[in-house]
Amino acid sequence: MPGGGDIAGSGLDTDLGWAIRLVSSAFRRVATESVADLPGGARAYLVLVALAGGEPPSQLALAKAVSLDRTVMTYLLDDLEAHELVTRRPDPRDRRARLVLITDTGRARLDQVRHSLAVAETRLLTDLDDHDAHQLRTLLSRVARTAQRDSVAPDEADC
Repeated sequence: MPGGGDIAGSGLDTDLGWAIRLVSSAFRRVATESVADLPGGARAYLVLVALAGGEPPSQLALAKAVSLDRTVMTYLLDDLEAHELVTRRPDPRDRRARLVLITDTGRARLDQVRHSLAVAETRLLTDLDDHDAHQLRTLLSRVARTAQRDSVAPDEADC
């Protein structure tokens, strides 16, 4: 199969690992280009998406939601706050915790990145009709939730 030949009938065309690897690699390329101007890149994008969705989470809850180490989250939020994309304030229910909020500037940047990413995703999903693309997103989200639920964060693992 040198030169990217046809994989039909090779066994690869039905191999989940091969498909995930190839799609993940292609998506990472287009997504990286789409979020390149965002401080913190893809991680920052996920944080902004999570924050735009509802009530402000604590810093720890946000780290768990986007599957980032707490220390990495702290540095990322420092950077996003320096660019006025997010702000943090004490949680009135627990003064030791910090709530993370997206700013208007953060929402505007998120909208720009979402548009750029949507164009890139459309190119990647060009062989799927709207129904199939929606179905793919739905199924991948379900699998991702299972993977997230079944994974053990490094700081929660028994040593």
